[in-house]
Amino acid sequence: MEQKQNSLKPFISLILSTKIPKVALTIGLVGSIITTLVGLTIPLLTRELVDGFSVESLSVWLIVLIGAVFIIQALTDGVSTYLLGYVGQKVVAGMREMMWTKLIRLPVSYFDKKASGESVSRVVNDTGIVKDLISQHFPQFITGIITIIGAVIILLVMDWRMTLLMLISVPVTVGIMLPLGKKMNKISKGLQDETAVFTGSIQQTLSEIRLMKASNAEVAESSKGAAGIHTLFSYGLKEMRIFAMIGPLIYLVVMVVIVLIIGYGGVRVAEGSMTTGSLVAFLLYLFQIVFPITSFAMFFTQLQKAKGATERIIEIIELPLEKGRTGLDIDITNQPVRVEHISFAYEENEPILRDVSFEAQPGEMVAFAGPSGGGKTTMFGLIERFYEPTSGRILIGETPIEDLSMDSWRSQIGYVSQDSPMMAGTLRENLSYGLEENGEISDDRLWEVAEMAYAAPFIREFPKGLDTEVGERGVKLSGGQRQRIAIARAFLRDPKILMMDEATASLDSQSEGIVQQALARLMEGRTTFVIAHRLSTIVDSDKIIFIEKGEITGIGTHAELVANHDLYREFAEQQLT
Repeated sequence: MEQKQNSLKPFISLILSTKIPKVALTIGLVGSIITTLVGLTIPLLTRELVDGFSVESLSVWLIVLIGAVFIIQALTDGVSTYLLGYVGQKVVAGMREMMWTKLIRLPVSYFDKKASGESVSRVVNDTGIVKDLISQHFPQFITGIITIIGAVIILLVMDWRMTLLMLISVPVTVGIMLPLGKKMNKISKGLQDETAVFTGSIQQTLSEIRLMKASNAEVAESSKGAAGIHTLFSYGLKEMRIFAMIGPLIYLVVMVVIVLIIGYGGVRVAEGSMTTGSLVAFLLYLFQIVFPITSFAMFFTQLQKAKGATERIIEIIELPLEKGRTGLDIDITNQPVRVEHISFAYEENEPILRDVSFEAQPGEMVAFAGPSGGGKTTMFGLIERFYEPTSGRILIGETPIEDLSMDSWRSQIGYVSQDSPMMAGTLRENLSYGLEENGEISDDRLWEVAEMAYAAPFIREFPKGLDTEVGERGVKLSGGQRQRIAIARAFLRDPKILMMDEATASLDSQSEGIVQQALARLMEGRTTFVIAHRLSTIVDSDKIIFIEKGEITGIGTHAELVANHDLYREFAEQQLT
């Protein structure tokens, strides 16, 4: 019993943390109670109608009263159903908002390990299970308890012997429900986990639809999808087996009780110790008790499902936030960047960077070169604060960057990558992405940065101009166009530090020439870090840092490294001659 209470506590705490609309909940529950109490009078009124039944003695007032009871019951039931549904929707909306707010503030390392579709499933599917419990099954459970208590009290007053005969069904029903409820809990957890995995898999496939088709992977993906669907089908069948057992077993118990009541009640009526109207009322009360007991079965199975879903939701909500959400808000203009003895590993005992140190003066262009897998992109991730170093620190001036708030630091950094990621939406929305909360940015300013990035000519060619839809991940634009939008976005942010991951590596020669001009304009007067895959783009850098297997093996200008660094010289001879 203690274990059950402990398992329910996190579930209840989560529900309460969503700020339940108490007025709506109170009115909804009161309405349900009124509906239930009014419903309890119907069998008594029916008894009066049956016992005094004849055409001559038919009471008009009794018929009017029964009609009024039905109308009141229908109205209060409608209002309470809506209000309780509103409460359920409000709770789930609050839960989804909590989860979404949490997810987008989790560190990048979380998303390195979790498929995005799995997180989506938690936000949408798991919370939906909780919603069904709160808005449908919980109100039925509350009104069911009231109905059973009220009906049993009335029946005990009417005939205690027949009532005790009827109550035999209670321990039998409980004995059926407890083991089935435990089994449903296990099945439900498995079903929710498999749903999350399947959602993640299909989302990944659809997001890379061009790769899938170009690789002729339709058959493989079809088989993989079919396997996931079959797994969900198997769990669904297991769930249905539980429901298939609950329904008939409850029905069997109820029918046995009804037959016993009718048989015993018929004997009592024949003896004259009970009126026909009382037997009819007794049977009506029996039905009022039966339906809640059936809904209890559904409530407890749904509660088991919701507990499983809640565990996954709580796991996400209790994850530690990305560090540095609060901190100093300082201007980093004309401040040097110093990296001191940085080491980093994604997984323990698998170091990516080892004791890396260097300095970038204001306005300098610092390039990272070296073999693939050496740690260049990881270094960018540490400067951007996507990851925290295992040891060492990065300073801006004399201030460690972890002392700055994340918003302050990232708002002063511009990042232009190879793939130029874009959000589905318009060119206008992509240019101002992340800046919307600072107020609407004027068209004049957007066209100004587009001109600076040499993006204005192709934007003007679109009939809708800045309101042109770019498609998912910007698929309606060419690589060169996406790069120029990314550069225009960087101009709009006016960053103090610029980071470029070989922004021209995948472009054709014509696009590359235009983008290089835009980048040269963007780098003017800014401290710039560049990852170089082609040395031709960094020969004029103020400083080149050569990284091999996570360690710096050379720092200097192009000429200095050609003279003093064997592997760099080999790279230069291969690429520049």
